[in-house]
Amino acid sequence: MTDGEFRLAYVPGVTPGKWAGVWAERVREVPLRLLQTPAAEVVPLLRNGGVDAAFVRLPVDREALHVIPLYLETTVVVVPKDHAVAAVEEVELADLADEDVFEPLDDVLAWDDRPGQAAFTRPESTAGAVGLVASGAGVLLVPQSLARLHHRKDVTYRPVTDAPQSQIGLAWLEVETTDLMEELIGIVRGRTPNSSRGRNPRQEPARKKAPQQRSPTKQRRQKRRRR
Repeated sequence: MTDGEFRLAYVPGVTPGKWAGVWAERVREVPLRLLQTPAAEVVPLLRNGGVDAAFVRLPVDREALHVIPLYLETTVVVVPKDHAVAAVEEVELADLADEDVFEPLDDVLAWDDRPGQAAFTRPESTAGAVGLVASGAGVLLVPQSLARLHHRKDVTYRPVTDAPQSQIGLAWLEVETTDLMEELIGIVRGRTPNSSRGRNPRQEPARKKAPQQRSPTKQRRQKRRRR
């Protein structure tokens, strides 16, 4: 943390708005600064102290890092709107065997054996690859969040049921597990403000029990006993 703010990097495709909103409610005295960072640059930025924590795409080099895996993303194939794939709900990798498949230089999927045929070029970015898909030059496989991020009116996408998946995780330096970091972990994991592992657990003051009122029947019985 620097200059009274907590710096949180996130790779393209991650949408941290919901978590940022919870942070603003719980940690009003420390602003949360969000920085979108390319997937290849986010861990070096974290190690250099440029941010306090980061949402990363796994796997990453975990040396000196704490990493909490969060969720897996569906992999989709991006195709032109008039492509045959657009007529079905989902596909398998075997269905793409005859397709020219783009592999952008910022590709985030780990492949043992890439499907289809290598396209004529490797675009520098996923955004550039989507533009080439729109021209009809090939198809592209990406996490669904990136397909949404770079969506165009002239392309569409469908889930690929047997493709590798990208996983998002929260990472921070082992030596920087501060109270604010614990607060962020609690927010991301969905803990309530009263969680015992939060930064400052908020406890409701104990309410005094109202004295029990005796019924008229019980009051009459008490008077008879006294006589």
